[in-house]
Amino acid sequence: MPSSSKITRGRIGIVVTILAWIGYVVSTIIRQFIDYGGSFRFTMEALSYLVVVTFLTFSALMYLVARQGALIRFRDHDRAPRGMLDRHFADTRSERLTVLIPSYAEEPDVVRLTLWSAALQEYPYLDLVLLIDDPPTPSDPDVLAKLEATRRLAPDIEEALRAPRERFRTSLDKASKRLATRGVDRRAVTTLLADYRAAVTWLEDMAAAEEVVDHVSEFFVDQVLFGLANELNLTAIALQAALDQGGLPDADRVEELHRRLAWTFRADLSSFERKRYASLSNEANKAMNVNSYLGLMGHVWRPNRTAAGLMLDKVEEAAPGDVDIPDSGYVLTLDADSQLLRDYCMRLVYYLEQTENQHVAIIQTPYSSFRGAPTRIERIAGASTDLQHILHQGKTHHNATFWVGANAVIRKRALEDIVEVENVGGYEIKTYIQDRTVIEDTESSIDIGTAGWSLVNYPERLSYSATPPDFGSLVVQRRRWANGGLLIMPKLWRQVRQRRHSRERVHLTELALRVNYMGSIAWASFGLMFLLFYPYDSRLLSPLVLVAALPYFLAMGSDLRACGHRFSDIFRIYGFNLVLLPVNLAGVLKSIQQAFTGEKIPFARTPKVRNRTAAPALHVLVPYLIVGFSILTAYRDFNHQNWGNFGFAVFNAVLAGTAIRAYIGVRASLVDMGLGVVNWLFVERRPQKVEAPPPTDTAIDWASILYYGDRRLARDLRRRDDRRRRLRSAPR
Repeated sequence: MPSSSKITRGRIGIVVTILAWIGYVVSTIIRQFIDYGGSFRFTMEALSYLVVVTFLTFSALMYLVARQGALIRFRDHDRAPRGMLDRHFADTRSERLTVLIPSYAEEPDVVRLTLWSAALQEYPYLDLVLLIDDPPTPSDPDVLAKLEATRRLAPDIEEALRAPRERFRTSLDKASKRLATRGVDRRAVTTLLADYRAAVTWLEDMAAAEEVVDHVSEFFVDQVLFGLANELNLTAIALQAALDQGGLPDADRVEELHRRLAWTFRADLSSFERKRYASLSNEANKAMNVNSYLGLMGHVWRPNRTAAGLMLDKVEEAAPGDVDIPDSGYVLTLDADSQLLRDYCMRLVYYLEQTENQHVAIIQTPYSSFRGAPTRIERIAGASTDLQHILHQGKTHHNATFWVGANAVIRKRALEDIVEVENVGGYEIKTYIQDRTVIEDTESSIDIGTAGWSLVNYPERLSYSATPPDFGSLVVQRRRWANGGLLIMPKLWRQVRQRRHSRERVHLTELALRVNYMGSIAWASFGLMFLLFYPYDSRLLSPLVLVAALPYFLAMGSDLRACGHRFSDIFRIYGFNLVLLPVNLAGVLKSIQQAFTGEKIPFARTPKVRNRTAAPALHVLVPYLIVGFSILTAYRDFNHQNWGNFGFAVFNAVLAGTAIRAYIGVRASLVDMGLGVVNWLFVERRPQKVEAPPPTDTAIDWASILYYGDRRLARDLRRRDDRRRRLRSAPR
């Protein structure tokens, strides 16, 4: 909980930033034109420099504004007591919650931890579905072995939960009958105490048997298993104290505590593979993997083998072999490398079910990073992730929440309001989450708002996700994050016009935060590139520029320290952003390309492998160019006694060089650049064309003809005749 003095300092920082920018415009830009006039070159330099400084200052100001909103939310947050949660879910018939975990070529041990963290959620009706998006019949034996291991995860976890699930369900049934007839006595509390101690022992035994291979599995043991065990043990201690002191809880509370154990260990797990069915979307992205399952929910489907593949046909009544997918009131989307703390589902659904929150479609806790990462790049990427958690909380304060796709509880009715239905080959393809851009969660946030719903970030850290362990995998992730924001901007303007037409007030702060979220990577990347590579006139420099940036860096350092990092990490993050400059520029340019071509950008999943991922040679080379050019600029400015530019160039050279050594590695960067040259020179030999033999009458694909009809028949026969004609006319 932030102190009042911290909140006050935040307000002062906002005011200082605004006044420093105004002072710079008046005292430097306007003054230069009044006193000296200026040539065309100086005028262009002054205008471009002002634009760059203004955009960078705007982003810094938005950080301070969002942070201020987060501090207020943290101060005012009142955590619902445990007893209130138990009473709510005992008295309210909460709707079913389905957890969807999309997975593609993931390590089975990583997915296993995610499944376990979701399976141990304390929620009454919980279904877990692992959406496996790997090709169902790979030819590589190693890939097939990993796929089979992934397929076994759900049944293995369900089997492991069978014993505690049956015990606590039986105990609940017996306790409900006994409490209804005899009320509460020492025997009832003693039986409940024995169940809690058994649950604690089961969790501790599992934790002891768990193999800790990295910081992620260590987090799972400490925070998921032992965290739940410690909380259940605390209840056991309270029950033992009640027995010792002769003060027993009432019958309703005893039954609620029995339900808590039964709910915690009774999750239903299954898996689903959309690529087995030709009637579902085959788009290679996470959004359509989730959309395919969402479109099937609430219906019974009968597999039908056709010439085009296995189809799913909707039927009214289930029969043996049919695929029966129940509907849910809530859907939780969870990345395969994320983990949830024990009360994530219960607290977030409790919030949604309050009367005043019926308009909320999506609630989430923006994910935090796993502590104790072994690599420096993973730790600094985790630090930036922890800062984003704070900023997203502040956006909720100003009604500018964006969906962060790693985890979220979604009201199913809201998804039905934004669904788009397309008929492909006679089958409906439903799109709930747009896949037009690779940041599908951001675009869906705009769609949800346009439909009249709102989004909320719950002000606690209840979800954690992995950060890329090396520069190569980080390039894939950050290039994807930088792509799409500009493309979504027109959709935001349409939403604003619609809301204003409906006489709904759109606050300027909300609009500024949304625009900054979607466009800051673009203008910050181009602005930083200009500052690094263009030799601006020294007359444009002013201490007021540093004064405007100072509150931003001081606030960031304070936030880093509050999140468990170091204040000095502000310099490491600056160097981190320098080496990511070509990555962000590549993502922005890809957005511009997509705007002109209108084509979808292929979804590049972040590699999650134990070994190092090679980075593109250009993305590794550019940081070296930044260092070299900064040294050259410093040498030139030193000779011209241009001390402001000299200091900035030295600062960039030192931090970029340090970042290369710490986050990329000199040896690894040389290897990646060498691989880039080799891949550029290597030309794969094209396979030789082999002319197919002339088909005979028995080679006609009769199943395709019967399925597709006369158009396919005519095309096949025409192709056969063409091949025969070419073979007859070919020289012998």
